[in-house]
Amino acid sequence: MKLSTKGRYGLRAYIDLAKNSGKGPVSIGSIAARQDISERYLEQLMAKLKKAGLVKSVRGAGGGYVLAKPPGEVSAGDVLRALEGSLEPVVCAAFHPEEECPVQENCVTKYVWQKVNESVSRTVDHIMIDTLLEKSRENSQEGEDNGKTDISG
Repeated sequence: MKLSTKGRYGLRAYIDLAKNSGKGPVSIGSIAARQDISERYLEQLMAKLKKAGLVKSVRGAGGGYVLAKPPGEVSAGDVLRALEGSLEPVVCAAFHPEEECPVQENCVTKYVWQKVNESVSRTVDHIMIDTLLEKSRENSQEGEDNGKTDISG
């Protein structure tokens, strides 16, 4: 499975927002500068996160974005699905009745796809944003944090 820039940049931006939201709304420009993401692209990502109910926008002078939920209630999976849609690396007819597959009845690879899908979902759904914030603080204390949130692995 390979995430697009929507998922990778969007998760970085969401963590940046969580990290900096204690002082009120955070501007697109400040997130874009810290994370080296185009403001126009970031606006598109924030629109998706807003539609998913993960962020709220605040209008006017001093406006920007704030978290809609506490970081301990949002998982990396919530953010990634809001931006990417399904995280399934393979859409298999065995798990999606609307899909058709000529070998569905005798296919043994569906077991592989089921296990991969379950593993990915379980992993991203158990990594909460507050855990990532703590990891970011640890990096900062070790002198490794340059302001960017690195989730590239």
